[in-house]
Amino acid sequence: MKKIDLTDLTVLIPIRIDSMVRLENMMAVVEYLYKHFDINVIVLEADKYNNGIVQRLLPKAVEYLFIEDYDPVYYRTYYINKMVERVTTPYVAVWDADVVFPTGQVVAAMEILRSGEVEVAFPYDGRFMDLSRLIRERYIVEKDIDMLARYEHRMSLIYGTNMRGGAFIVNTEKYRKAGMENELFYGWGPEDWERCERWNNLDYRTQTIEGVLYHLSHPRNMNGKHNSEQQKRSLFYELHVTENSSTEEIKQRLHLD
Repeated sequence: MKKIDLTDLTVLIPIRIDSMVRLENMMAVVEYLYKHFDINVIVLEADKYNNGIVQRLLPKAVEYLFIEDYDPVYYRTYYINKMVERVTTPYVAVWDADVVFPTGQVVAAMEILRSGEVEVAFPYDGRFMDLSRLIRERYIVEKDIDMLARYEHRMSLIYGTNMRGGAFIVNTEKYRKAGMENELFYGWGPEDWERCERWNNLDYRTQTIEGVLYHLSHPRNMNGKHNSEQQKRSLFYELHVTENSSTEEIKQRLHLD
């Protein structure tokens, strides 16, 4: 099967391996990307020490980074911004380690970005389909994206039909000019919505692509939920500030040019 040319795109996958399920999911996502696309991938692992497992398992084509981090809270926004510093392609995707899409949706997102019609594209329409344990295990073994479509009726919409997390693809230069990830978001929170509100206030054009996101389910620890009420209030405060800020106020607050 001939791969689809996405050499102008770099996919960023930040990761902390908190379970065998997470490791299996990440490897399945990377395999999906390289099976279907001629693409660039950067994986950044941050943890207390480097046991070498991820680096040995990843394809040689992946640019692998490790950062020693003893903080139990995974500072995802910070690590994504560190990864963006290494991107040299015109387009960049921030991609969860547990999501895959029908390939046509990714191609459609790239086509509309390349056309210059939008700055940001989401390779799905907001439907975030969570796989059951059995469907996930079958996908891990078979790696058949078409099989997932046949079992959508057995999946659940855990976040409704208007999600903006999981993955997005953006013009790299525009992403940098918009402040990339907001590092005021420390730990799990509504950074996906804050990012969208910021782009909207900066007059960025966004586009969703018809179709679903497939989420390879996994156990959740403190980095898959709010770890305290104080953290929750603080992060939603940041979201509300962005929602109610003017373009100039956003630029001043995040020190944008």
